[in-house]
Amino acid sequence: MSAVWRASRAAVKRRRLQTFVIGLVVLCSTTTVLLALALLGAASDPFDKAYAAQHGAHTVATFDATKVSREQLARTARQPGMEAAAGPFGQAVVDIPKDWLWMAGGTLTVVGRSDPAGPVDRIELLEGHWATAPGEIVVNWSAQGSPGTALLGTELKTPGGTTLTVVGFATSMSKSASAWVSPEQVEALHPASAQMLYRFTDASTQSQLTASLARATTGLPKGSLTGTQTYLTLKDAFSALADSYLPFMTLFGILGLLVSTLIVGNVVSGAVVSGFRHIGVLKALGFTPNQVVAVYLTMLSVPAVAGCVLGTLAGNALARPILKVAFTGIDVGRASIGDVSPWVSVACLVGMPALVVLAALVPALRAHRLPAARAISAGGAPLTGRGLRVQRVLGATRLPRPVSLGLGQPFARPGRTLLTMAAIVLGVTTVTLSTGLTSTMVAYDNAGREDAGARIHVTTGGPGSDRTRPRLSDPQIEQELRSLPGAKGVRARALSQVNMTGQTQPVFADFYRGDDSLYEHTIVRGRAPAAAGEIVAGPAFLTQRGLKLGDRVTLELNGRKITATVVGQLMEGNARALEATWASLGQLSPGAHATEYTVRLARGADARAYAEAVAALDPGLQTSVLVSGNAGTATVIAFSTVFTVLLTIVASLGVFNTVLLNTRERRRDLGMLKSIGMTPRQVVVMTVTSVAGLGAVGGLLGIPLGIVAHRLVVDHVGVVDFPTYMKDVWHAPQLAAMLLAGVAIAVLGSLLPARSAARMTIASVLHTE
Repeated sequence: MSAVWRASRAAVKRRRLQTFVIGLVVLCSTTTVLLALALLGAASDPFDKAYAAQHGAHTVATFDATKVSREQLARTARQPGMEAAAGPFGQAVVDIPKDWLWMAGGTLTVVGRSDPAGPVDRIELLEGHWATAPGEIVVNWSAQGSPGTALLGTELKTPGGTTLTVVGFATSMSKSASAWVSPEQVEALHPASAQMLYRFTDASTQSQLTASLARATTGLPKGSLTGTQTYLTLKDAFSALADSYLPFMTLFGILGLLVSTLIVGNVVSGAVVSGFRHIGVLKALGFTPNQVVAVYLTMLSVPAVAGCVLGTLAGNALARPILKVAFTGIDVGRASIGDVSPWVSVACLVGMPALVVLAALVPALRAHRLPAARAISAGGAPLTGRGLRVQRVLGATRLPRPVSLGLGQPFARPGRTLLTMAAIVLGVTTVTLSTGLTSTMVAYDNAGREDAGARIHVTTGGPGSDRTRPRLSDPQIEQELRSLPGAKGVRARALSQVNMTGQTQPVFADFYRGDDSLYEHTIVRGRAPAAAGEIVAGPAFLTQRGLKLGDRVTLELNGRKITATVVGQLMEGNARALEATWASLGQLSPGAHATEYTVRLARGADARAYAEAVAALDPGLQTSVLVSGNAGTATVIAFSTVFTVLLTIVASLGVFNTVLLNTRERRRDLGMLKSIGMTPRQVVVMTVTSVAGLGAVGGLLGIPLGIVAHRLVVDHVGVVDFPTYMKDVWHAPQLAAMLLAGVAIAVLGSLLPARSAARMTIASVLHTE
């Protein structure tokens, strides 16, 4: 083994370019795969660990307290299939004013519990103490970080005359309530519902949860169960944004893995073919066939291991900021996103070198069978007659001689040619996928701005008790905004936190009036809301609550209830928010007024001048110009660009390696051609042509694969439902550019070896003849 190591180390030092290519390919591929695996792991592990630590409820069930007794609910905890249960707890709905604890005005779901511990849903106290006395309340603080002690002591006066003082902040992974009070206090709030928390023995799928809850509630009066919430819904909410990145991250990871396999296989195969003489010399010196295989496996494993280690380090360095972006805005308990899971790094450190060894094994076994005499006497060029028939056919055409010779070269090494073309195909696939994603995300970012007019955001004062109240009333503000020069449309908005019957999570409702043209490009199914009791929401909201078009829900605000119908689905939206008409707000909260306005300006109107005019109109109005662009769009485009550059470089390196091996094998042929009058420029043309044809064929094959990959990605983004016009982004100029991308990859990889071959002198090539 000492001799094997010395021979391998010498080969690594001598073949520096080959070593560098292998190391760079493995580095880029490892980085890409690690990022995809890290995101996949982060989408589930933190939630599962935090949920298990708090003994989170598999199902939070809400019952009508007028239809079922506490004794009947208590018996459900003893039904078959029950792992643990807690409750029943009284549940009431309390109205809160706007900006109370920085919340939107609306309602708060309050549950009565004697302590935060228990067999199910162990609540984590963050600040203060638990509510045990009358007039005390603990508020669910679901945002990351601590609220601090400054907000303790904040008072809430309920419409019934009760004053509740905030004595603590807590968090529940089960999202079982918005706030908690003592059981005695909740009775004073006249609860209309009762809550049960269940953990089942079978709870892996939604069907199991449904069946387990059905067994538990057997025998209860019909209609007593008013709502349920499962932990699978919370898990979806936790990873919704990360899941939107996961499809294209995984696809890019797979592409990187395939390109890595093909290029390494191509490089290794070429290394064995170009090393025939070296193999023969090793065998003549006494190396056994097994030792020859070990030399080549070791020679290729060294740069692979180095590239894998560097790629793992680079992936870990990039993973933290990427995960931070992917999980921005999560609102489920205290689950935290830390470093990349150790198993991801271990999988890459073990898997990528193993992949290289497997790719190297087949050509290395050829070296195992190769006799020493044949290896030493073998020339660098292919065997006589290989591709000769194709070369003769091309030579008989009217093509320029350098072009016909170049087009015939790939047929001399069909195996190497197929591997090279496969790398080009994947490179074009990546470029096509990236271009399609960029076009889709740009169209998504411009949704609602098709008229090219600026958008002005107007609010009635800033947050805080010292804000300046506007002198004008709500209708007067809207009228004045419409009358200012440049205004094309005005949309008024009011936000409230409402209670949805059967749901313990807070639901935010945006009520709009005015300019409905903003719905034209954001409704993907159904229609925009037009009358009282009609709502629309994004795919995340509907999916997490099991709603679809035509379903009816009950909304409650300020003690008033309305029955609302889902009439449309938005392209995207907050997982906790729905949108409704101003008429619906009039039924829930008569006399409510708008606090925000969106002004759509005409094309070419001066946004700054309009904002200054609004400021002069009323000192209580705050204006800002809405800028197109969001973090999600920028992230997808940035990821796509980075991965495309990485994989394009890797594919070009594969072409570079192929052309380099071909020119070295054909040194004597090139010398003979030069001796009979071929110029350096013709040598470059011949060499570039030998792979330009592969690039064109690779483009033709890679374009449809890229289009299919693009559709798979955009059709499986959970938080966004792209309309058809955002998916159909392919046009003739783009497809022509994609075809040229294959040629560009081939030419980019072949230029340096071609110029090197052109500079070779006849004497240096033929001096051994």
